[in-house]
Amino acid sequence: MRAVLFKRTGSVDGLVLAEVPKPEPQPSEVLVRIHATSVTRGDVVLRKMPFLLARLFGQRRKAILGHEFAGEVEAVGSEVSHYSVGDRVFGTTTGLATGSYAEYICVPAMGMLATIPPNISFEEAAPVPIGATTALQFLRRGGIARGKRVLVIGASGSVGSYAVQIAARFGALVTGVSSGRNRELVTSLGAEDMIDYTEQDFTRTDDRFDLIFDAVGSGSAGRAKRLLAANAVLVSVRSPTSENLSDLIAVRDLLQGGEIRAVIDRSYPLAEIREAHRYVEQGRKVGNVLVTIAP
Repeated sequence: MRAVLFKRTGSVDGLVLAEVPKPEPQPSEVLVRIHATSVTRGDVVLRKMPFLLARLFGQRRKAILGHEFAGEVEAVGSEVSHYSVGDRVFGTTTGLATGSYAEYICVPAMGMLATIPPNISFEEAAPVPIGATTALQFLRRGGIARGKRVLVIGASGSVGSYAVQIAARFGALVTGVSSGRNRELVTSLGAEDMIDYTEQDFTRTDDRFDLIFDAVGSGSAGRAKRLLAANAVLVSVRSPTSENLSDLIAVRDLLQGGEIRAVIDRSYPLAEIREAHRYVEQGRKVGNVLVTIAP
């Protein structure tokens, strides 16, 4: 099978497309034929992070990068009963020894894996597991509820675009922070207002918010604390999260109901993974960058 091997840290030259043996599922695993994956900011960070530093932060070195995927079950282990060959699934590779920049992957059937709604394509599902579950987890941590005034910093990014949609779904009054070129997108996702950070310092607004979500780990998030109303909360992606299957199921249901959607900036074939990484590394992507894996 084809896979992008992570040969060395640093530049994109360390990503090498190669032929490797097709994996075989263990008794408790399923073999997934991957149709689409993504390039996240986390993938870029791990690519550039020295191996010893990655270990210090509890990250396992993966011979193949890639955090999320969508595909079709091609084989199931002898102990697997709730997935069948042909099932359409999506999930994450967190904690696994390998990633999703490949044609196939073996994943635990009881891990971060769920079926894709019938009305959703592989390409629409692949960028959902990381960004959407992260947004949901932080919004819950911040006490999201109907009528709350919510500020989303980085509203046009992957996590931020999901955060705007999920907060609006909860009935919150959302203000997004992004560049002016993304105004139409952010409002179409459910934001009632948007602040163009290229035109004004959003931390100087007179508005006050019940929840501020820093969806990009912004350096200005600390100054945004002055915008908090009484008993309000600021949450940031700088804080750690822990994945759980219930969150993945929750965002799957939102996806199926049309209450969230993946914003796709660009799409690349697997052979152009270096170009995809270069684009994400610029820090100006809108939503998600997709990688498609043709048969």
